[in-house]
Amino acid sequence: MKARNVSCRRHRAIVGVGISLLVASLGVTACSDGSDSSSDSSESSLATTALPANEATGAPIKIGFINSEGGSFASFPANRENAEAATEYINANLGGIGGRPIDLVVCKQQEEPSSATSCANQMVEEKVSAVVVPGGAQGAAMLPILSGAGIPYTGPVGVTPIELTSPDSFMYTAGLPGVLSGMAEYSAKNGIKKIALLSGDGGGTPAAISAIGTPIFSAAGLELKVVPIPSGVPDPTPQVTAGLSDNPDAVAIVGDANMCITVLKTIQTVAPGKERFVVPTCVAPEVVEAVGGSVIEGIMDFTTVDLYSDEPDSVEYRSVMEQYAPETDIRGYGYTGYQGVMGLYRVIQNLTGDVTPAAVTEALRTAKNTPLPLGTGLTFTCDGTAIPQLKSICSKSLLIGEVDSQGRPQNLTPVG
Repeated sequence: MKARNVSCRRHRAIVGVGISLLVASLGVTACSDGSDSSSDSSESSLATTALPANEATGAPIKIGFINSEGGSFASFPANRENAEAATEYINANLGGIGGRPIDLVVCKQQEEPSSATSCANQMVEEKVSAVVVPGGAQGAAMLPILSGAGIPYTGPVGVTPIELTSPDSFMYTAGLPGVLSGMAEYSAKNGIKKIALLSGDGGGTPAAISAIGTPIFSAAGLELKVVPIPSGVPDPTPQVTAGLSDNPDAVAIVGDANMCITVLKTIQTVAPGKERFVVPTCVAPEVVEAVGGSVIEGIMDFTTVDLYSDEPDSVEYRSVMEQYAPETDIRGYGYTGYQGVMGLYRVIQNLTGDVTPAAVTEALRTAKNTPLPLGTGLTFTCDGTAIPQLKSICSKSLLIGEVDSQGRPQNLTPVG
């Protein structure tokens, strides 16, 4: 069945982050216009496999999907395309939820409160059993409405404070807190003592990074220096030079693709050979093309997704996309839609009887070590213990790998 469109102190430190924190932790480009589509022929050599045949029958179970799409600031149709592909796969090949198909109720919000509120209200009216949100900065508008109706709110990563703390929110990965913890753990294990983190200076992101990251790095015996990079600055040489003036052992970059391009070029000039840590935006196809494979190669990528390996989950993902969304470029950030829908499915796949919001919520709260889709060994447990200060986060682990000249992380290993 195809999807259908129905068009705390630490907590306060996160309040101003908004869409720029989404950029940092999810790897999305804030001004995307949907160009994630149009797949690249170089991906055709990656392994795929035949999919099983196990079609779901019976009365559909409604699952909501609220996507950032159609707005002038942020639009990510590939998220929806991935979610729809995952739904078709679940229904046609995996036997659905307890044998019943998913009816994916899609609503597009434009990254502003009015449309986000409308989407949340539609989900209540449609009586969905759960809502998947692949990312966005409108949690404060949506989650209270859904929570008031008893509908669980799920997704691969939380952005707003309420998404990270609500008892009705379940975020499978830790986002920025997980990235910072992973960088600290990797540094401590590899003799790195001093890290300069270059952050896009939008929405209070540098302050949030400092508030969250400084205690993490200090606890590991490390020094973290956060260096703001003004948004849109064409040449960040003064800021990068000043940030690296005390000769850190490594430099980390957290920002959107445009910032990654300018900062990576600058580092190549002022500090060639310096060890570099990045989030997925900095190894996106547009960054690789702009700075060149020789600059990208060797960077350490901190991520929660494995798109390119021969791990079973990765092969399965590529096979699903090849069959159900062949025009969607898997190199983009649309995988969050797939990860969100498949993550929920893995928790509730064996539910039978009346699959109510309460039944889904109970399944989420009691499931242990659920494999994270595309996570290459990562799991999530939504009992509030992963990061006690942020009860909605279901895992603090992530993957680390050194990227090749095409920006693909190799030999990804879990940390955290």
